[in-house]
Amino acid sequence: MTPQDKLTDEAGRIAALRRYDILDTPADSAFDRITDLVRTLVKVPISTVSLIDSNRQWLKSHPGLAVTETPRSVAFCDHAIRQHHPLVITDAQADPRFCNNPLVTGDPGIRSYAGVPLRTSDGYNVGSLCAIDTRVRDFAPDQLAALHGLAPIVVEQMELRLLAERDALSGALTRRAFVAAVDRQIALYLRHDRPAALLLLDIDHFKAVNDTHGHPAGDMVIEAVADLCRTLSRPSDAFGRLGGEEFGLLLPETGETEAVLAAQRFCDAIAALTIPHDPPLRVTASFGVAAIDPHRVTSGSWIGAADAALYAAKRGGRNRAMLAPRVSLRAA
Repeated sequence: MTPQDKLTDEAGRIAALRRYDILDTPADSAFDRITDLVRTLVKVPISTVSLIDSNRQWLKSHPGLAVTETPRSVAFCDHAIRQHHPLVITDAQADPRFCNNPLVTGDPGIRSYAGVPLRTSDGYNVGSLCAIDTRVRDFAPDQLAALHGLAPIVVEQMELRLLAERDALSGALTRRAFVAAVDRQIALYLRHDRPAALLLLDIDHFKAVNDTHGHPAGDMVIEAVADLCRTLSRPSDAFGRLGGEEFGLLLPETGETEAVLAAQRFCDAIAALTIPHDPPLRVTASFGVAAIDPHRVTSGSWIGAADAALYAAKRGGRNRAMLAPRVSLRAA
């Protein structure tokens, strides 16, 4: 079957969508990070990850919109999936396909739209990544390029959901899923020069907790630290468990200075944490911080820089955050 044939193979398209088992699943920060980035890069109030089911449009991520689904008959996305290139509408009121659409004439008052199809690995358009505005506007070539670059990342996220991506004890991403998130952030940096920072943390003297109080107490410490880190994290951040007592935090749209302040905030919060036990448990953690830069454009090099800073924090007395030094162009 040719790519053109697949645009009209509705049974195959629905089967491709259902394989992901994603419809009606809870909100997921991984998808919200992408739509938040779309709103920043394209400068729109609304962005959605829209999936077209048999008779409805369902939104996996929808910042700027209160609804989670609409009838398929009114979905702009239903038009986007019928073509290979982006669907761009600069003035919906002037377009005969949409001028009477209730999403245009009523809430949310859509006036302009850009949507890039979400194409699966077997070639079916199951939805679209959309940028939506409530005013008439053009979309610049670099903004459409950003949408086009982010759409495959949405599909990658859908693929990742099929993997075992959550650590059973802490609820954090597994190492594999976290490294995949790091790789996607690197791709955004290389394409759009977006800032980001990586924090690695290691619970200090964790072996002593296990040796003194037993492994169930150690598990309680892992759970408590992970819960605290998730509470302090932004929805756009990614949190993963990289090893026994070592965790990673990926901070998109974050510069070096802000990352160091964030690491210190996490560090102080962990030191102030009291974990219910008899006797109550107190722990600290050491942090390594590394901002992305041209010398850290593989997951290994970026994580390695943060890891080196983490062990510098350990050697420096623990319960502190250390910043990985940048490599100067002259030194490189």
